[in-house]
Amino acid sequence: MRAPHFFWLLLSSSVFLNTDTAPAVESESSVKVIPVIRLSGQITEKPMAGDSPLNFGPVGQSLHGLLNKLDSIRQDDKVPAIVLEPAGALIGRAQTEELVRALRSLKAAGKKIHIHTDMLTTGQYTIAANASEISMVPTGNLFITGMYGEMLFVRGLLDKVGVTPDYLTCGDYKSAGEMFMRTAPSKQSAEMSAWLYGDIFDTMLGTIAKGRGVSGERAKAWIDTGVYTAETAAEAGVIDVVEHHHDFEQRLRDAYGRNVKFDRRYGSKKGAELDLSSPFGLMNFYAQLLSPSTRPKSTKPAVGIVYLEGSILPGGSGGNPFLADAAAFGDTIRKALDQAAEDDAIKAVVFRVNSPGGSAVASEVILNACKRVAAKKPLIVSMGDVAASGGYYVSCATDTIFAEESTITGSIGVVSGKFGTTPLWNNLGITFTPIQYGKNASLLSTATVFTDSEKRVMQKFMDDTYAVFKGHVTAARGERLSKPVDKLAGGRVYTGRQALELGLVDKIGGLHDAVAFAAAAASLQDDHDVRIVPRPKNFMEMLMSDLNPSKDDGRHLALQHTLASPIFQTVIPLLQNLDPSRVQAVKHALLQLSILQAEQISLTMPVMTLTP
Repeated sequence: MRAPHFFWLLLSSSVFLNTDTAPAVESESSVKVIPVIRLSGQITEKPMAGDSPLNFGPVGQSLHGLLNKLDSIRQDDKVPAIVLEPAGALIGRAQTEELVRALRSLKAAGKKIHIHTDMLTTGQYTIAANASEISMVPTGNLFITGMYGEMLFVRGLLDKVGVTPDYLTCGDYKSAGEMFMRTAPSKQSAEMSAWLYGDIFDTMLGTIAKGRGVSGERAKAWIDTGVYTAETAAEAGVIDVVEHHHDFEQRLRDAYGRNVKFDRRYGSKKGAELDLSSPFGLMNFYAQLLSPSTRPKSTKPAVGIVYLEGSILPGGSGGNPFLADAAAFGDTIRKALDQAAEDDAIKAVVFRVNSPGGSAVASEVILNACKRVAAKKPLIVSMGDVAASGGYYVSCATDTIFAEESTITGSIGVVSGKFGTTPLWNNLGITFTPIQYGKNASLLSTATVFTDSEKRVMQKFMDDTYAVFKGHVTAARGERLSKPVDKLAGGRVYTGRQALELGLVDKIGGLHDAVAFAAAAASLQDDHDVRIVPRPKNFMEMLMSDLNPSKDDGRHLALQHTLASPIFQTVIPLLQNLDPSRVQAVKHALLQLSILQAEQISLTMPVMTLTP
């Protein structure tokens, strides 16, 4: 009964009724079109189905869809220019670099890029600097203050509540456990942060300087000044024009012709309509909601894209679509890679990895699936913002790895740990009496930290996994590595630019560069498809999978309960808007604990925030 009740709630809400009539078709073939692209919300990696009657209104922007739209604009003779409206979009570092390349490609094709906004932050300005011009409303403001990062440490909290952490690592730079063990970074961790953040900042400065046609020193001076009104920004050369929106549009009409059309839905498909003129219209709409997708499977030659996004966990999501988006599950990714390998229409595969790592077992399962794909067809890895530790583990067994200059990668190492919680319970007046048979019987217990014997057992276990990790890297990268693997591993984290010099990746580029490279490797002609594997589900398919969940393996009950708890569901969305980078750090920390609870060791990188 849940589904029908849910649908009547939907149908009773006017937000889902599409009563707009189709705009009149312009008869003049000479009309110029200026697409208006508003960058708002989260720019996602994985696309959602966008051609379903279940998607009411905008479905959000994916990087792949946004890049496709810009490429269509580049080839459209009716489009002389675009208007880009930064509106607080959450755009990752790697996404920013790829978007900047797409904007530069537009300009190279003779298209003008006009920015109009009332506010810009550093990350937004990094993109805006590469437009043809930047226009702001009077008294608008710019906060181009640079780059700020944080490392999370909770040892002080653990001490206050009577919990003792005990973490072991393979590699002096493998600092993922330091947030539990220390109140500040180790010497090695601080050194690594300096080379990592410093290179990312240099990349950002270079992007701004090149876009505005100024020296790096001048771009640095702009950032050190930091805060501007629109007027002072124009005086300093940070932006170009100060004007209200109606003056901005008028100026573009004067430049491109009075009959120019500003199109805010360029390339978008029309949503579903509800016909209320008869009862049959309502019945037909209801039937569409209940009907699964009937789109036939394409046999056209294609490049497939498989996404891995989030912390890597073993098993599957148990049919829960909302949990599926919280992490990258090993079985789910394996099935997607196997599907891409077995589909004869897919001639090459791009594996898009955006993950700080996680489960060693799940990483091995995914790596093995990658090898099966590579044995049949070209497999190209495209790294997003981060592909480190387990994220690098799953990426290494391919001939070609693309990364952006500011991608965070490497972190080849292993971490393990647990918490001793007995003092916490004692403080609450609750006591436990241990009963132990076996020298290392308490190894997984939270009663105490590791004994010396247990530490030796765990270290041997970790060293074996670490050796396998390094073996995979050596076997896959071979002579491309600029140093012995032990000099590159040890938990050291690098930017994509640094990783290229060290031989850990092969090319600087983004998702579309990897897709083009994969198509060429498979000798595909221009007329080929790009397909997401598995096909993105629409809202109804996700809902129905939630109502009919598949069998869960039980390994993620703690994670499910955490994410579904009233406190998490109520507080986290509020904090997400208030303090998104710190919320993401907390989520990452919780996932690390979930992984350690399930497997006792983890291939993950340190928790760090970075703004922009």
